[in-house]
Amino acid sequence: MSPPRTIVLIIFAMFAFAGNSLLCRMALKHTSIDAASFTSFRLLSGALMLWLIVRRWGKTNAKAGSWLAAMALFAYAACFAIAYVSLPAGTGALLLFGSVQITMIGYGLWTGERLRCLQSIGLILAVAGLIGLLLPGLTTPPLQGSLLMLVAGVAWGIYSLLGKGVTNPTQVTASNFLRAVPFAIGLSVITYPQMTLDLPGVGYAIASGAITSGIGYAIWYRALPLLQATQAATVQLSVPILAAVGAIIFLNESMTLRLGLATVAVLSGIVLVIKQQPQRI
Repeated sequence: MSPPRTIVLIIFAMFAFAGNSLLCRMALKHTSIDAASFTSFRLLSGALMLWLIVRRWGKTNAKAGSWLAAMALFAYAACFAIAYVSLPAGTGALLLFGSVQITMIGYGLWTGERLRCLQSIGLILAVAGLIGLLLPGLTTPPLQGSLLMLVAGVAWGIYSLLGKGVTNPTQVTASNFLRAVPFAIGLSVITYPQMTLDLPGVGYAIASGAITSGIGYAIWYRALPLLQATQAATVQLSVPILAAVGAIIFLNESMTLRLGLATVAVLSGIVLVIKQQPQRI
């Protein structure tokens, strides 16, 4: 694949990932759809789109993926949607991205990796940025939504770790999306008394599942083998920034000083961590 085409794919994937935050926040802020229904339609449409893509590219394998990964995927999607009932899009994207990276870095430390001096400073800076965002104050984001988004990030980090080294990530993701659908439907059944649906909300959920999740993930996995690990991690630093800018443009959200400082701290800290290879003991 030519470098220009690779760059185009990466740009589309990053906009798609940021678009997930924007579509979810739009649906839950401007339509009457509930978070559980949004999750169900998102996972179902994502599963269908990914399965069509897998069939287009080659033979499907229903045994790909695992129920453990599907549970992690469902936990991410459900907490993500419920959190966006109250969280601004930019704040949610930063909390999600930061907790994903910290979860994966923490796993590396637990399995024997040791950070160099600058990496340790970076990790402390990133954690401090997240804590600073959540400290009490006039511009503090809602605590319940913030904690749920942190849980969503941990779940996505676990899902990513479970998928490391798979030979066909698009097919595995398609299978995991399909396996996650029953969990989402179960959540909708449990929350049936609070269920509310409308056409625009369902449309946002389907767009999030089919386009920014399904097509976005498929494109990202096509580009990923062409990138070094540090390049892949670094380019994803653009997602919270894109989400924050998109929220300002499309949702009339404001960039507060607290969010700006937290964004600089978290992203700068993660850059320091991923720019060097950790030592192993």
